[in-house]
Amino acid sequence: MIRRRVVVSGRVQGVFFRDTIRRMAASRGVGGWVRNLPDGRMEAVFEGDEAAVQAMVDFCRQGPRGARVAEADVSEEPAEGLRTFEVR
Repeated sequence: MIRRRVVVSGRVQGVFFRDTIRRMAASRGVGGWVRNLPDGRMEAVFEGDEAAVQAMVDFCRQGPRGARVAEADVSEEPAEGLRTFEVR
């Protein structure tokens, strides 16, 4: 199990980014959470098998239709064993 934290900047709020991530994470068995930040960025944490987590990170670099991702900062963290995914 691996864990990645992704902070995405650009036009990432109000474009169904969080809900799309929630649905994708559920379908891939990825645990974690996603939230909007007060400064207009979005932050997400993904935990699961490497391929599933990497797919989520790759999606964050693109975003859903309507989003304009300027930057996606990815960092590795120790896994905590998260099994469910939530929108915060």
